[in-house]
Amino acid sequence: MNERATTSPADGQPVWHVSEGLSLFAGPLGRNARHSHSVPVFLAGLYERFALRIGDGAWQRCRSAAIPAGLPYEFDMGGSPLAVLYAEPGRLTVGQLHRFVGPARSEHGALVGQGGEVSVLRQAFEDGDSAVWLSDALEDLAGFAEARAAAIDPRIRRVLRSLRENHAAFDRADSAAAVANLSASRFQHLFTQEVGVPFRRYRAWCRMRAAISAVLDGSNLTDAAHAAGFSDQPHFSREFRRIFGAPPYHGLANARRRRRPAAN
Repeated sequence: MNERATTSPADGQPVWHVSEGLSLFAGPLGRNARHSHSVPVFLAGLYERFALRIGDGAWQRCRSAAIPAGLPYEFDMGGSPLAVLYAEPGRLTVGQLHRFVGPARSEHGALVGQGGEVSVLRQAFEDGDSAVWLSDALEDLAGFAEARAAAIDPRIRRVLRSLRENHAAFDRADSAAAVANLSASRFQHLFTQEVGVPFRRYRAWCRMRAAISAVLDGSNLTDAAHAAGFSDQPHFSREFRRIFGAPPYHGLANARRRRRPAAN
């Protein structure tokens, strides 16, 4: 069911959940400028439809969309809450994300619908304690999408594994190519083919994900930016705007912090 819940969100703050497989943002947004992601995403208006523009197409109103990595889009939520589910390579393909959209139409490789699977994502926004159960809930959603590891080339998979273990594993594409036992040019081509975006773009996403995770664990934006390899907070803010189409200050600075387990 898609109607607005009878109770208000526990605190109204945006939710960020960051993991190596499925990450989630859920919270109120305005207009996010044209941008694209390094991984496929599922968008869902938590209570109502929103304005969406794919590539250079016309503006349209929809309730949900699945968008491939690298495809530019922009949206206007008008202050209403939106959920964005980010799927890492090998976790869920954009084709599997399509299952969340329901009946829809295709546009430039994206799928845009008027319904969609929003109940769990809406509950994550409304429940102030959602951090306790959100990881398991997202895994259940992945099961609903019949998630199976995509057939990513094992040479590229080695590089992805290294980046997930350490976002600073490679300072240049040449060093990643050596791990994949490929020439630099062949590696760049194969990485883009397998992941959907160039190596540099995906490495930037891994660094951004590390910075967001540090903020959720209690770091301020400046310390998180430095820890993730950004030269300073303005550099981090520019990259955040490029990746998400908006500055970090509302959606991230005001996000609910992860709660650490109480000591025994």
